[in-house]
Amino acid sequence: MRNPRNEPLVESDRPLSREREGSERRCVLTGRVAGRDELVRLAVSPDGDVLPDALAKAPGRGAWIGVPRGELDDAFASGKLKVALSRAFKTGALVIPADLPERVESALLRALLDRLGLEMRAGKLILGSDRIANELRLGRAAALYHAADAGEDGSRKLDQAFRVGADAEGTDLAGLRLPLDRAALSVALGRDNVVHLALADRASAGRVAIPLRRLLNFLGTERPPDAGANRAA
Repeated sequence: MRNPRNEPLVESDRPLSREREGSERRCVLTGRVAGRDELVRLAVSPDGDVLPDALAKAPGRGAWIGVPRGELDDAFASGKLKVALSRAFKTGALVIPADLPERVESALLRALLDRLGLEMRAGKLILGSDRIANELRLGRAAALYHAADAGEDGSRKLDQAFRVGADAEGTDLAGLRLPLDRAALSVALGRDNVVHLALADRASAGRVAIPLRRLLNFLGTERPPDAGANRAA
């Protein structure tokens, strides 16, 4: 598999090709190579500002980072980030905002919430504990999520329903706890008291998995290998 450098990306509404889905990028800070959906892309505005490109779709040359926020903070403070980005973008005329790590985190959170909103409008998001439990038991949900402040008892009951519907009883299949509390989810989705949510099919779970994976990696949160698409095969 080839490991392309930080070449320009072309924005497209077409589904990702198999080659692009499996493509890899190199972190400019560590040199580590990983799938593009594991890393965060940075782009340069016309004014020379380095900004997060959470959807990895902005035109022009991009630079990729694959470190958690704490390491990005350190790289900024030490000047390592400036050196790495100057090399990647082939120019020293860059403006790196002092709050870049915060902007990256905010952009990744927004990308995840926007994706969940799109899935809800497409009828793929399942809300309400009773409805979620029913769909899970019938095997009609591909992914399950819990708010960061969801109660253990309610989460366990839905996890069990998930295993029943997926014919995975006796395994550790369970919903994924999101780095967002119920208040943030409720505001983003325009619904009251969103504590648990599920996705109806693997395609929708796969679409959510990309921004979720990037966010969890940046937060340094442990996650399943396929965060988001957590239904047993």
